[in-house]
Amino acid sequence: MAEIHKTAIVSPKAEIENDVVIGPYCIIGDNVKIGKGTYIHGHVQIEGITEIGENCKIFPFATIGFPPQDLKYNGEPTGVKIGKNNVIREYVTIHRASVSGDGWTLVGDSNFIMAYVHIAHDCKIGNSVIMANLATLAGHVVVEDFVFIGGLVAIHQFTRIGAYAMVGGFSGVGQDIPPFTMASGPRAKLYGLNSVGLKRRGFSDEKINLLKKAYKILFRDKLSLKEAIDKVKEELPQIPEIIHLLEFIEANKRGICR
Repeated sequence: MAEIHKTAIVSPKAEIENDVVIGPYCIIGDNVKIGKGTYIHGHVQIEGITEIGENCKIFPFATIGFPPQDLKYNGEPTGVKIGKNNVIREYVTIHRASVSGDGWTLVGDSNFIMAYVHIAHDCKIGNSVIMANLATLAGHVVVEDFVFIGGLVAIHQFTRIGAYAMVGGFSGVGQDIPPFTMASGPRAKLYGLNSVGLKRRGFSDEKINLLKKAYKILFRDKLSLKEAIDKVKEELPQIPEIIHLLEFIEANKRGICR
C-alpha cells in the first residue's frame, strides 16, 4: 500500500502504485499516475495528465504538470511523462506540453534535476542528464542522453543539446550544441571535445581520438559546414559516434554552435 500523509490531498482518481510515499501538504490531481517506490516529499504539487515512473525522488515545492507558459494554450489535454529513477529537487517546474508539439513533455530515466530548474512545454529530456541549479529550458528543447548542463544556463526554444555534451554555467544557448562537445559563454561557443566526460563514460582512447579529428575538421579547419561534413565522411572511419555527430549537425534548424 502507498503511504500518504494525512495532510496530503490526493484525488481518488489518481493512480498510486505500491510503496509510494506522499509527504505532508502534497496535492495530487485527478489524472496523475505514480509508479511504485517513488518518494514525494512534502509540499509537492502534481497536476494534469502526468505519469511518473518508479523509484523517483521528488523534493519539496516542485510543481509538475501545470499548464505551459504559452499564450496559444487553451486547456487542451496535453501531458507530462517522467521515467524511472529520477531525482527532482526543490522548486523544479516541469510543464505539460502545448498544442504545437506531439502533446507530451518528456523526461527519461536516471536524471538528476537540481533545485529551481525549469523544463518548459514540449521539452524532450533523455537519460542520465544532469541539470544544475537554475538551468532553464524554453519550449521544445531537446536534450540527448548523458548531457551535463551547468547552473544559470538559459537555452532558447527549439534548441538541441547533443549526447555527452557539457554546457558551462552562466551560458546563453541559442544554437544547437553538437554531441560530445563542450560549450560555454554568454552567447555560447564551442571549446573543444568533452574528453574528460567521455573518458568517465567509458569511451576508449581510440574513439576519443577519432572524435577529436572530426571536431578539428568540423569546427577548426576553415571549411564551410558542408565541406567539413563531406571531409569527415571521406577521411574518417564511420563509427557510430561519428555517424551520430554528423546526423545531428545535418538535422539542425537553428544553426550549429561553432
